[in-house]
Formats: sequence, structure tokens, C-alpha cells
Amino acid sequence: MNTWIAIGATAVGCYAVKLAGLLVPAGAMERPLVRRLAALLPVALLAALTAQQTFADGHALVLDARAAGVAAAAVALVLRAPFLVVVAVAVAVTAGVRMLGA
Repeated sequence: MNTWIAIGATAVGCYAVKLAGLLVPAGAMERPLVRRLAALLPVALLAALTAQQTFADGHALVLDARAAGVAAAAVALVLRAPFLVVVAVAVAVTAGVRMLGA
């Protein structure tokens, strides 16, 4: 039952955030600082999510095959590889490290 309460609360919260976004006056979004923050916020949230999913296991910091995959993806990005190649490199390195037992 607690799961359904969490799902309902999340749905209501998502709706409230969407509604709050629609209620923001158009003039507020025209400010340069707000525009810059709105452009950078998704990138920061995605980076935080990636770091949390890669380096955390509960309350512990871990360095395992996922970290090697992210590092390989970073190298592929520096080399300006296409997105699908970056993902393929990350998957291959992560699988290879896990296969080797590290």
C-alpha cells in the first residue's frame, strides 16, 4: 500500500510542478539570468543523476565497472565521437570490466 501512496504523491507533485511552470509570468522568462539558468538546469540535473547512479550504492561510495564505463564515455566525447558510439563504448567497457571480475 505504501507504494501506491508514493506513486500518488509523485503524480500530484509532478502535476503541481507542471502547473507552477505554467503560472510563471512570461516576462519572468525573458530575463537573461533566468534564461541562462533554465538552459543549464537540465544539464546539471542529468550530471548529478549520472554521478549518483555511477558512484553510489546506498550510502557508500563505490568504484566499479560503471565508473570505467563513464570514463570511457568521457574519452569518447573528448574525441568527438557520435553519441551512439559514445554509448556503445561505455557499454562495451562496462561489460568488459565486469566480465573480467573487477
